[in-house]
Amino acid sequence: METSSAPEALPAPDSDAPRWQHAICWQVYPLGFCGAPLHREDLGAETYGERQGDNVVHRLDRIVGWLDHLLALGADVLILNPIFDSVSHGYDTLDHLRVDPRLGDEADLDALIAACRERGISLVLDGVFNHVSHLHPLVRRALADGPDSPAGACIRWSGAHPYGFEGNEDLVELNLAEPAVQERIAQVMNLWLDRGIDGWRLDAMYAAGPEAWAPILDMVRAEHPEAWILGEVIHGDYRAFAEASGADSITQYELWKAIWSSIRETNLFELAHAIGRHEAFVHGGEDDGEGAPFLPLTFLGNHDTTRIASQLEDGRDLAVAFALLALLPGIPAIYAGDEMGAVGTKEERAGGDDSVRPLFPASPDALRSGIGPDGTWHGEIPVGTSPSLALLSRPAAPRLFEVHQRLLGLRRREGWLATARIRVDEDSLTNASVRIVLEPDGLAPSDTPRGLALWLNLGDEPLDLPNDAEVLTQVSGADMLDAVGPAAPGTVPAHGAAAVR
Repeated sequence: METSSAPEALPAPDSDAPRWQHAICWQVYPLGFCGAPLHREDLGAETYGERQGDNVVHRLDRIVGWLDHLLALGADVLILNPIFDSVSHGYDTLDHLRVDPRLGDEADLDALIAACRERGISLVLDGVFNHVSHLHPLVRRALADGPDSPAGACIRWSGAHPYGFEGNEDLVELNLAEPAVQERIAQVMNLWLDRGIDGWRLDAMYAAGPEAWAPILDMVRAEHPEAWILGEVIHGDYRAFAEASGADSITQYELWKAIWSSIRETNLFELAHAIGRHEAFVHGGEDDGEGAPFLPLTFLGNHDTTRIASQLEDGRDLAVAFALLALLPGIPAIYAGDEMGAVGTKEERAGGDDSVRPLFPASPDALRSGIGPDGTWHGEIPVGTSPSLALLSRPAAPRLFEVHQRLLGLRRREGWLATARIRVDEDSLTNASVRIVLEPDGLAPSDTPRGLALWLNLGDEPLDLPNDAEVLTQVSGADMLDAVGPAAPGTVPAHGAAAVR
């Protein structure tokens, strides 16, 4: 797959724009990406949890081979899902101060931090602090000493038994209301920030609630005021949660669901409703005044969801999804592989996440040589790992990548889009088409260009644009997938999008 040059630079550090306002993220699930075994085979000792299990295999450097791909895409932030010592999938942590030996050791992480820094990439780690493995030393001590002991006060209980996160007995919830737990979490977060990372994704932040997280983040801010904090929250008022907890950004699951669902069902009225909600999250309601915009993390998929290319029945409609991700306000995140049309379906069973957390080739060059025309990996597949990356279409992968580059390049040039005001032109709204108006918010610099309109078309025929429209870019789903040729000038392509001034 061909890639082009790195994106335009972010605003200079002395710019009025906050450092993270123009961030574009690329998210990686390292255990799958790097080909780590799905399960540990070195955890049999009764005393595991001290320093047992030193079977280190240096796999983390596989990510370094993809950093230039991240830049060529147009991103500048690398979000890593769990990398710390764990039993299986990474969310069953054993030691927050040790790299999972299936990935490597501290030297491997230091090398990744250095490689990111050399390229101007910010690195964000996944903080799984809401719960730990039932084999964690703290849980073992709590079980031995009882609920009324100091160790027992650090975990949640259901009667005489540890409380399992969302019904999973092997995932024991920590008691984040306990000051000792809060202090320890802040210590761990600050330690890795001291080592050179730039921020944290806080897994399952919704579980303990914002009140539990506020004192933790206060302690982190005291030492690292510049750190970016992203919270995983599924439902509710994202803006209010961020304000109460101190997080900078929250996962925008409402918009995620509306994008794939409205496209798949050809019901853009659902999207219109979600865009109204998104505008309220970004800029607040009438009672919120004219404060700084709140920027949620927008995404089309992640390590917990079916791939967008598998979610949509008509691959041409990926053009519409990509345009929404690239141009709506917020902080966009591309889940590694989606920019090339990766496929994979999440299933509700043991191991049901494996296909959306695949093994990647060592580099983009290896991808070109290892994936056949049918989109499947034709090379050797290690035993006991996640399945290898699979694509909707290998011939289409470079074109999907180019569409991402083009749309994200437009976002870079029109920097005001990160905080844009958005509204749906109700007169244009049908099940299959809509005009979305994006305008600079009131805090944008006086020399900001006038707004633009994003036209979406899920129909089988192109739509004519107004005669006076200045077309900034068109994306044809048919051309993206099958190279049928560019869209006719002055139109919104069938199963496509157009951004116009």
